Amino acid sequence: MQHFPIFLNLAGRRVVLSGGGETAVAKLRLLLKTEARLTVFATEPCDQVRAWADAGRITLVGRAFGPGDALCAALAYAANDDAGQDARVARLARADGALVNIVDNLGDSQFITPAIVDRDPVTVAIGTEGAAPVLARAIKRDLEERLPATLGPLARIGKAFRGAVEALPFGKPRRDFWQEYYFATGPRTIEAGEDAVPPALGALLARHLDTPEARGVVDFVGAGPGDPDLLTLKARKALDKADVVIHDRLVTPEILELARREAVLVDAGKEGFGRAMAQDEINRLIVAHAREGAHVVRLKSGDPTVFGRLDEEIEAVEAAGLDWAIVPGITAASAAVAGIGQSLTKRARNSSVRVMTGHDMKGFADHDWRALARAGEVAAIYMGKRSARFVQGRLLMHGADPLTPVSVVENASRPEQRVLATTLAQLEPTLTQAGLDGPAIILFGLAPRRAAALARSLDTPDVTSEEIAL
Repeated sequence: MQHFPIFLNLAGRRVVLSGGGETAVAKLRLLLKTEARLTVFATEPCDQVRAWADAGRITLVGRAFGPGDALCAALAYAANDDAGQDARVARLARADGALVNIVDNLGDSQFITPAIVDRDPVTVAIGTEGAAPVLARAIKRDLEERLPATLGPLARIGKAFRGAVEALPFGKPRRDFWQEYYFATGPRTIEAGEDAVPPALGALLARHLDTPEARGVVDFVGAGPGDPDLLTLKARKALDKADVVIHDRLVTPEILELARREAVLVDAGKEGFGRAMAQDEINRLIVAHAREGAHVVRLKSGDPTVFGRLDEEIEAVEAAGLDWAIVPGITAASAAVAGIGQSLTKRARNSSVRVMTGHDMKGFADHDWRALARAGEVAAIYMGKRSARFVQGRLLMHGADPLTPVSVVENASRPEQRVLATTLAQLEPTLTQAGLDGPAIILFGLAPRRAAALARSLDTPDVTSEEIAL
């Protein structure tokens, strides 16, 4: 982000503009929506500029912009439709200490004026840093259609009522009140006119004051494999409501950005064979925050029901007498198999699939390795990088074909996704040589679609991982 978006208070402050033609008029139409004191310098102002001056809406100075004309000005615009003149104005205004915008010259401007959707006092600013003005206009048009004209009056009435709402406890009770006002009571009442809104607002506050404070709740939410676009709508809504987000290490920053800005983010990440927050401590944190009345989101990578120790956390929440819900997510196996263009099950190949974790190698002794070693079987092995050699040895020992295809997908669904195509016989050393450092899932019995097609075209029994690597 090169341009940081802010809303500058221009009430009573000087803003100067050099230019009197169509370009100047376009900027002035926007600036006249503010409470700034506008001064325009133009030797040949057009009729519209003169009309605004005659109406007292701007101060018109009938000469060229000169030294000292931007003193004490918050902003200065160069809108002369002449590159040389604009450069001169910009140089003088900077010397006077004003921030300068040269219309249609992003590179030499100190700030940009975004496209604006005006529902005063609700203002939506849209900027593309000059990369896509057409896109900004399209977004503006879409928002203009979506945001009702009554939004401005509702916001003005609500602003005047904020002091009274402080009688509600800070946090969720106040958010619940404003949520009901803006999305239910307010829009319904204003249909009868603005005068009907304040009494309805008072009645709404009285009802909320009489309502016992809600108990905390816990949502166990699946963050999916990492791509924010794969987050479910229900997960997005949970993040939008959360007071506290207790997240795993593998939840991507892009997804954490979707949480409310005021939400408390707690990193409860575990790292295979590395640092870890004890599960008992995670349980304690979930319960402690929920007991304080918070809406807690326990955000887990993938799907919370798959290798997420969900049952232990639910038991802790139930023992504390708290309400909870599960919001499923797209699990890593689904993202990984999509990344190689295959499916986990296929008619006449396999009617079942095994989902295994390589983190707890002690549990491997309980697996039916002989059954998995049969031709056509498929398994998705989570956290399997360190246990790959063990898996390889067990399967070969129980008669698995050494040429059984194996795909390793690192960072499934993310921009940095990486796919290794190999065979069971070459699983190690392929993994070691690849030096994977991100989360990876091993898909036993599946080759990437392109690699599988290549292997068939070669029609050779000794296709190596290097020959079919993507």
